[in-house]
Amino acid sequence: MRYIQKQGDGGYHLNQSNNTPPQTSGNATSRWGSFGHKAKVIEHLLFEQYNLCCYSELRADHHQIGYHIEHVENKNQNPQRTFDYTNLAASAFSSNNISQFNYAHQTTNQSQSIFGGHAAGKQNAVDMQRFISPHQIGCARFFAYLSDGRVVPAAGLNEVDNERARYTLALLNLNSPYLLTQRRRWWDELENLYDGHMNDEMDLYCLARIDLIPINQSLNPFFSLTRQFFGQIAEYVLQQDAPELK
Repeated sequence: MRYIQKQGDGGYHLNQSNNTPPQTSGNATSRWGSFGHKAKVIEHLLFEQYNLCCYSELRADHHQIGYHIEHVENKNQNPQRTFDYTNLAASAFSSNNISQFNYAHQTTNQSQSIFGGHAAGKQNAVDMQRFISPHQIGCARFFAYLSDGRVVPAAGLNEVDNERARYTLALLNLNSPYLLTQRRRWWDELENLYDGHMNDEMDLYCLARIDLIPINQSLNPFFSLTRQFFGQIAEYVLQQDAPELK
């Protein structure tokens, strides 16, 4: 999970709706369902997120699963934040693609692979004191990535922060079989490229730039995993070429 720096306000229509925010859960659901400018809002969100899913860092557009506008604090819990742009993010899975995804994976162990804002745990009340949000500065420090595809609480966290990391991972199903497979493939690809560059005495800094620096306001998937993989090389490259991502 990488920190998302909010930019702008989501546009005129969202702001107009937020001037008179819903006061009840039912009103929030009704008004959000009839809000006709979601496409413009998600355009703003994906721009500031470099086209990565806010929770998983998957490029959902590369997997034909789409995005939806996620209420980081569920609108049923806090209706007044339904149209609050600082509470919105783009998360994997458009509502239209969930059934198709489940059908495609029903014969594999990936049948329970829905993750992110549409994960089962996120449909219920969320303890926002425990939940780690991508809008929280320093959210990346809570997580570490393993070569087998898992994301786990980072080493060195105190007991409270470790529990927060485990709570968030479970709630968002960030170790779903589908994500495990995709992260493991990405790690293997990085490792093969790294070893090839080492064997041929090629520039690792150049390789890191290819994998970490945005092109046309888009990042490669799993930015945080890649940053961890390259370690100090990544930190140098980001400081030199993309300090806004530090």
